Amino acid sequence: MSKILLVDDDLVFRELLEEALEAEGHHIVCAENGVEALAMLEEDLPDIILLDIMMPKLDGFGLLAARKDQIPVIVISAIDNEDERIKGYELGADDFLTKPFSVKELLVRMIALQRRVELTRAERFTVSPSSDTEVIFDETQYCVSIASRKVILTQTEFKLFKYLFERKGKVITKQELQRSVLHKDLGRFDRNLDMHISNTRRKLAETQLPKTLINTVRGQGYSFANW
Repeated sequence: MSKILLVDDDLVFRELLEEALEAEGHHIVCAENGVEALAMLEEDLPDIILLDIMMPKLDGFGLLAARKDQIPVIVISAIDNEDERIKGYELGADDFLTKPFSVKELLVRMIALQRRVELTRAERFTVSPSSDTEVIFDETQYCVSIASRKVILTQTEFKLFKYLFERKGKVITKQELQRSVLHKDLGRFDRNLDMHISNTRRKLAETQLPKTLINTVRGQGYSFANW
C-alpha cells in the first residue's frame, strides 16, 4: 500500500482515479492545484505524486520547480508533446503518462518507479546492517537511531518498530501486532496498522535507510530484517 498525492483540478477525474486506486489498497490524498499541494507537502510526504500540468494558481511545472522534496513524480496530463515532456523531466518528473490512460498501466508504472527509487536509496545506505550495527531507541522522543541516522516516529510507529525489531527475523502476524501494540482486534477492513507501517517505511526512506528493514510477508504479516 502506498500513500499517493493526486494533484489535478478536474474533480470528476480525481474522484474516479481516487476510487480506482483505493480499490487497489492505496491511500489517496488530493489537491486541486500546485499551491494546495505544496502546503500539503509541508505537513506530510506521500510515497508518490501523480501530477497534472494545466492547473490554476500554480501549474504542475510550477510545483515541480518549487518543491523541496525528492518524492517520485508521475506526470499525468492531456498535454502530449515532446517539449512538455522534456520540460517535465528537466524539472524533476520521473515518468509521464498521457490522458486518457488505463489504471492498470498507471499501477504498473507506479510499481516500477517505486522499485527503482527503493533500489537507489538502498545503494545510498552505505552502512550495511550487521551484528554490530547499533540501534538505539529513545523512549522519550520516540526516535530510533540506526547507523548514526535518526528516524523520528510517532508513539505508535515507535512501538511497532521496536516490537518488530525485538523479534527480528520472525514473521509477526497483523493480528499479533494489532493486539500487542494497538491494543485492539484487527477488523476485516481495518487499514490502520498498514498505514502506520507505510508511514514508518516512508520515514526510513527519507532518512536514507532502506524501507526493506520492515518486510511484508504476503498473507501473513510483517518481519524485521534479520541481521
